[in-house]
Amino acid sequence: NPDPKSHAVAWDIEDAVKRYVQPVLDKLSLVANFSVDSQILYYAVLGVTPRFDKESSSFLLSAHSLPHVINPVEARLGSSAASLYPVLNFLLYVPERSHSPLYIQDKDGAPVSTNAFHSPRWGGIMVYNVEAPASPQASLPLHVDVDMVRVMEVFLAQLRLLFGLSQEEVPPEFLLESPGNEGLADWELDRLLWAHTVENIATVSTTLTSLAQLLDKIGNIVIKDDVASEVYRAVASAQSAMAELATGHLQSAFQASKEAVTSSERAFFDPSLLHLLYFPDDQ
Repeated sequence: NPDPKSHAVAWDIEDAVKRYVQPVLDKLSLVANFSVDSQILYYAVLGVTPRFDKESSSFLLSAHSLPHVINPVEARLGSSAASLYPVLNFLLYVPERSHSPLYIQDKDGAPVSTNAFHSPRWGGIMVYNVEAPASPQASLPLHVDVDMVRVMEVFLAQLRLLFGLSQEEVPPEFLLESPGNEGLADWELDRLLWAHTVENIATVSTTLTSLAQLLDKIGNIVIKDDVASEVYRAVASAQSAMAELATGHLQSAFQASKEAVTSSERAFFDPSLLHLLYFPDDQ
């Protein structure tokens, strides 16, 4: 809310998270652990001055200026500084009175129907225009209750995109299960688990290959028993993940692939294998 002296904005974020976001996160809990935080920022402005359009008597943000919108706002967000884990940001921006109403244009100059945009791996921003008061003498700040259904529809669509769940184009004779209230169909969750499992197995393979090459290069390296057991565990888990994938047991395949990644990285980053320890003194 960049203009609190003009707009007193209220949103029922707790109820909205419980009602709309939590069912999606519950379904995605197989893939990752989530925590949700919310905050209200005052006087945080977009880093771009929108262009005034006389015809529509509104302000416009063009597609090429959108990347510059994120940085000034991100500098004010508390979440990424405090978290060791990837953070997805979903911002609702109520334009200041001097820049209202504000609309986002796509590359062809057409208005974007959701008035929102998303940035891969970062999150999304939705511009929420407030009705101007009927009379110019209306007392400020104007009280605004955010329509959470409209906002959550956009944020959940962006969350799906950020997880790689785009809308599928299917042949006309195909019938697809709808995502329903959970925002995520069972077959989409299966595809997500499948993709993550394959990615994890590839990561384990690369990590163990690099480790083997390192150990081959340094002849006098000492491999402790716990490092060896992590390598054995990583290989066994990766083989188990591939076997489970072949039989179509996606959940157990995904769990095995996660264990394989953890073990392979523990072995690779073990302090006893730092190659600086094994250089002769004269080097």
